[in-house]
Amino acid sequence: MSGIENARAFRKALGAFATGVTIVTTRDANGEPIGVTASSFNSVSLDPPLVLWSLAKSSLSRQAFSDSGYFAVHVLAEGQEHMADRFARSGEDKFAGLDWDHCERGSPLFNDFAARFECQLVHEYDGGDHVILVGEVNRFDTKDHPPLLYHGGSYGQFRELDRSAEEPGKPSLTGPNS
Repeated sequence: MSGIENARAFRKALGAFATGVTIVTTRDANGEPIGVTASSFNSVSLDPPLVLWSLAKSSLSRQAFSDSGYFAVHVLAEGQEHMADRFARSGEDKFAGLDWDHCERGSPLFNDFAARFECQLVHEYDGGDHVILVGEVNRFDTKDHPPLLYHGGSYGQFRELDRSAEEPGKPSLTGPNS
């Protein structure tokens, strides 16, 4: 790891940032369903609607995501840790025994999620040992389920804070100055 003397400490510092957990799906050249767990999902733009995620260059499914041109991102809901764990493993049929469908572009779709985004791949960028995939969102859906969170190497859940005691007019992340 160039520039960083202690890779383990660096990874621990990155783990201080809580993220959501997603499963990203596509199909390979033979039409087989492909899916990976990713916590690197993020919004990029509202107009056009763009999202990104990153995939290790060493991933066995990298070529499928690059070649297919389409992918679906499933933001997992609380209680879906088993799905995250299943799709984090490599080398097995991750879809065996699961109930899933596919979108018109072919990407596998799960019915349980907090949010789901069907995307067309529009950019790939070098990101060190990862490739950064940017997709334009063609279709999306949300359900009223709290998201599954990931922090410091463990799963967690969302808990809304009581903000009733805050000062009126106090700025927020989505306030008028955002």
